Amino acid sequence: MDERDRKVLKVLAKQYRSIAAASTEIINLQSIMNLPKGTEHFLTDIHGEYEQFNHVLKNGSGSVRRKIDEEFGNTISNRDKKSLATLIYYPEEKLEIVKKEEDNLEDWYKISLHRLVQIIKRVSSKYTRSKVRKALPKDFAYVIEELITEKEEIHDKEAYYNEIIHTIIRIGRAPQFIVALSELIQCLVIDHLHIVGDIFDRGPGPHIIMDTLCAYHSVDVQWGNHDMVWMGAASGHPACIANVIRLAARYGNLDTLEDGYGINLLPLATFAMDAYGDADCNVFAISSVRDYNGNDLSIDTKMHKAIAVLQFKLEGQVILRHPEFHMEDRLLLDKINYDRKTVRIGEKEYGMWDVDFPTVDPENPYALSEEEEKVMARLQQAFMQCEKLQRHVRFLYAKGSLYKIYNGNLLYHGCMPMNEDGSFTSVEIYGKEYRGKALYDILEHYARRGYYAKEEEERIAGQDIMWYIWTGRGSPVFGKDKMATFERYFLEEKETHQERKNSYYQLLEKEETVDHILKEFGLHGQDSHIVNGHVPVEQIHGESPIKCGGRLLIIDGGFSRAYQKKTGIAGYTLVCNSRGMRLVAHEPFESSRAAIVNESDLFSHSIDVETYLKRKLVADTDVGREIQENIYYLEELLEAYRNGMIMEAE
Repeated sequence: MDERDRKVLKVLAKQYRSIAAASTEIINLQSIMNLPKGTEHFLTDIHGEYEQFNHVLKNGSGSVRRKIDEEFGNTISNRDKKSLATLIYYPEEKLEIVKKEEDNLEDWYKISLHRLVQIIKRVSSKYTRSKVRKALPKDFAYVIEELITEKEEIHDKEAYYNEIIHTIIRIGRAPQFIVALSELIQCLVIDHLHIVGDIFDRGPGPHIIMDTLCAYHSVDVQWGNHDMVWMGAASGHPACIANVIRLAARYGNLDTLEDGYGINLLPLATFAMDAYGDADCNVFAISSVRDYNGNDLSIDTKMHKAIAVLQFKLEGQVILRHPEFHMEDRLLLDKINYDRKTVRIGEKEYGMWDVDFPTVDPENPYALSEEEEKVMARLQQAFMQCEKLQRHVRFLYAKGSLYKIYNGNLLYHGCMPMNEDGSFTSVEIYGKEYRGKALYDILEHYARRGYYAKEEEERIAGQDIMWYIWTGRGSPVFGKDKMATFERYFLEEKETHQERKNSYYQLLEKEETVDHILKEFGLHGQDSHIVNGHVPVEQIHGESPIKCGGRLLIIDGGFSRAYQKKTGIAGYTLVCNSRGMRLVAHEPFESSRAAIVNESDLFSHSIDVETYLKRKLVADTDVGREIQENIYYLEELLEAYRNGMIMEAE
């Protein structure tokens, strides 16, 4: 036994102070190893669509309804199943409706409570009693444990359980108990949640989604490029701040910043009215599904133009100080001919819809005016001092990373940058070349330093990398040769709008490509998969999210309403339980209100990606491997107690 193992045993001995204590824990851990593995739920590219996100989270991508079907079969009607499912998803809202409409409320309470208890028994059966106990709501922990625990010593069990439920109803606690049971079912149906990137932008509620994730029982996040630009903005990076505000303005979501996060945009609004009050703002129309009143629309359009011009200037500054980014083709403000109203891109000159930029100095186009400097200083302060945003971003750092290896699967948001021949693309980061896993690791290192570093120079270097992760051609979470923001605003020619995807997306069906990537991250064998999002899968045109025979899954199917005409659906999610992997395609979601009133679940259809020949147990998971290591050291501790190397505590 080496010195490290002795230190481990001494630490364990403080927790398990006797042979009896260590033996009990070994027995407990060994029994856990033989339980079915927990259900994993994968979501990606949520893009602020909080209502659909919350519904998918509540129904576990159909997992709750499956449990209802398994438990009740044909013993209750389909209508009753729909009603029970709605109650589990939205207990408080459903109870309000029932109280107004139900003639015999006590009978309804009795039936509903019995059914909820039956579902809890089913969904908790794969967990240890200890784990279930930890998940129980504090106010009702004892009662729920009594209801779901079989008591062999009681002869008339039905009468015993009926009396508990009758008492709950009699003392007026039924509504609160129903809410507690419903939320417990939601918690137990899904053991662990993976968010494979892009929580932010486009939709109106990323702050609501983040609040939900912060309170979720078990979750990890793989950062997407839209998450990264918000993380950069929270760190105070001016170009990231400009991007966040511009996207919010473009999609009509400035109130997400103002009301959701309490970020004061008045300095920008005042500046925009002064500098762009008489400017042509037609190309900066707001793209929103909601109605705008005339005054807001006029101001927001001017703010949209003002922040877009600021973005082009600030991004130009980053590119000019980092020639190693090789993004000189994105420097376009200095290529504008104001007399001819054209811009030169490459060897070709294009006519521009708009060259009315009163704050741009043609002789020094990337310099901010004095007024722009003041506005950016105020915005920078607002983002950095926003407590809610900082809390959300710290959560993303604590629970997130650019990639994750979990139970033999590789999760990342975008791609592995590759050349046409299938080799990994080499990317220069501060004078050194990186590729493959090393590229992911160095980018994550700088992304963390950009937020946490104490030295200003180190922090700025990290923040510039955060901006590069958002939009750079070598970024694995962007995965394109450019972000054609300038061209889409100002040029008619569609050829200039094209953003060429990395070769990764043309090589996905090749088994050697998938093997090459998995091997790079230390994964081998047919049981491993790659799960990513980022690029919407156009099911409407026959495209499949299942690549390379199911070994790679792209599960971005258009949660964002902005993409749904393109994809034909409203998002993919992935469910992996002890029996296999199932891909779920969701139809567009009307609203939570409609789901509650009409008891209309989110219609989905699923595809079995993989069915395991043998049911997977906890022993087959990463948690199982950790448990096995703990068992090893506990058995070593037992031996140390028995041979006198370590003494039992009295």
